[in-house]
Amino acid sequence: MINRNASTFHLPETAERIATLIRRMMDFWKGAHGWAPIEAAELLNKSMLEWQSSLAEQLSSWCGTLSDGQLILAWANLGALVEGQMKLLLSVYYKDYLVDTQAIKSSRTGNTLDPDGVSLEPLIVFFKRKIWSPDEDWEPWVRMVQRRRNAIHAFKENSIGTAEELHAALATFLDFVKFINGRLPYPDGYYPPMGR
Repeated sequence: MINRNASTFHLPETAERIATLIRRMMDFWKGAHGWAPIEAAELLNKSMLEWQSSLAEQLSSWCGTLSDGQLILAWANLGALVEGQMKLLLSVYYKDYLVDTQAIKSSRTGNTLDPDGVSLEPLIVFFKRKIWSPDEDWEPWVRMVQRRRNAIHAFKENSIGTAEELHAALATFLDFVKFINGRLPYPDGYYPPMGR
């Protein structure tokens, strides 16, 4: 079962922990040249990892009472970060991903798609098949975030939940970031970014 330790923190502290951990992760992986495989380092270098850090800094904006518009923006913010974490993992393991027979393919050409250009739906399918074990099944939570973030296309009715549900999702997101970070390979002698 997924560990939900983050819910014991106060929400502003949780948002701060997420932002700090993501910033440290992105800073590290942006400079992976010299020890990561060249293909992975190049992909990570061209990715906008600094935007992930900036998006994580905005999570503190969603800690209070929220209007419907703010709640929609908050889910979009969280959804972008969830997708970014999943892309980071595949980018770090880029060489392994490229030779995986179940890698995400273009429906038009059949070619393997780079992680940085894949949308959330095929990421979920790939992670369910290859990354998440039955006792770490993140799919229901990620799909809930996906559905709520899709309310950004605000014309057709779509459930945006409540501020309390968003706040609970932020607490779970700290665990999700720790899950991703715990699967990233760091060089010997380097202490990976940790969440408290």
